[in-house]
Amino acid sequence: MYNLLKGKRGIIFGALDENSIAWKTAERVHEEGGSFVLTNAPIAMRMGTINQLAEKTGSQVIPADATNLEDLENLVDKAMEILGGKIDFVLHSIGMSVNVRKGNHYTEQNYDFTHKGWDVSAVSFHKVMQVLYKKDAMSEWGSIVALTYMAAQRVFPDYNDMADNKAYLESIARSFGYFFGKDKKVRVNTISQSPTPTTAGQGVKGFDGFIAYADKMSPLGNATALDCANYTVSLFSDLTKRVTLQNLYNDGGFSNMGVSQEVMEAFVKE
Repeated sequence: MYNLLKGKRGIIFGALDENSIAWKTAERVHEEGGSFVLTNAPIAMRMGTINQLAEKTGSQVIPADATNLEDLENLVDKAMEILGGKIDFVLHSIGMSVNVRKGNHYTEQNYDFTHKGWDVSAVSFHKVMQVLYKKDAMSEWGSIVALTYMAAQRVFPDYNDMADNKAYLESIARSFGYFFGKDKKVRVNTISQSPTPTTAGQGVKGFDGFIAYADKMSPLGNATALDCANYTVSLFSDLTKRVTLQNLYNDGGFSNMGVSQEVMEAFVKE
């Protein structure tokens, strides 16, 4: 451990269970000396085991629906009260598609479901930042990170409307990041992670295929949830003070590959 986050305070959204990237990030932030509050939607908290994580990291849990401004205002006020000052880092690790859950094909969307998924997965990031911005709750040189996926740039047919949500999320990061940087000296970035076997990820049709293909395409293999947690810690630290408005790939090199020898071999007949 390097004490990279010693004395820093934050909010971590989206830790559901020990497979979650947010869960691994919370553990690593704790090891690096940071303190934080954990938050998730009340329904997700009933499904998951977030209280175990809170106990392990000496953290408090504040339930909040990230699509509800009143909940977010309460969360930010309580977080500053509990942690004893302004916020240095925030992780937005939230994503949900009702269309995916219900098995609706991309060409057969229920638009009420589409809107709900867009609100939870993307617009919630704007809402979180708007509340932090208006309350002047972030410390100078603070860091806000959201998790995204390559389907925002390229076609992964079964990723469905989550691809659109992630594209919107990345745009929000750039647009709000400009104002947060200019006005408050706060940086905003997204991490585009390898497909990772989290509870949310495994809900996507053909996900095992995604993982196997990406692993064979990537010269370094897939990045794990722990790899992502470590990368997030580096972005929360003072070592990356002028990195902002970026979509940063943590994917073993997948995003710059055309084809790999291993994938070619699967198609070449002897």
